[in-house]
Amino acid sequence: MMVENSNINAKDKVLALAHAAMDKKASAPVILEIGRINPFADFFLILSGRSDRHVQAISEAVHKALKEMKEDVLGMEGYEEGRWVLIDSGDIVIHVFQETVREYYDLEGLWIDAPRLSLKQNAGEHSGEKARA
Repeated sequence: MMVENSNINAKDKVLALAHAAMDKKASAPVILEIGRINPFADFFLILSGRSDRHVQAISEAVHKALKEMKEDVLGMEGYEEGRWVLIDSGDIVIHVFQETVREYYDLEGLWIDAPRLSLKQNAGEHSGEKARA
């Protein structure tokens, strides 16, 4: 059970995390609203990096953003390898992939029925970025 430590709702939190990742040049951000399909989380945030070190840097930025929001990190897996890092923050599960690994596992295809949340809903410095449909 996750204990809420801040007043930020899950939607605002996932948008902030996406922007923190994009500050580290994460590519192809997709936010899936999986809470409408499965109750184990509200959102998946899926991102790509170019290399193991890039995936690690993106993951570090997301982890730091969670800590700054005073949110719990329930687990982080795959960091050492840097191919697919999974960060569990309870209501949001963040997946940072190398591009080829992301294509292989195709989470967007697996969760095809999940609605996508547009990054344009949070006006900011990345408002020109588009979520992949």
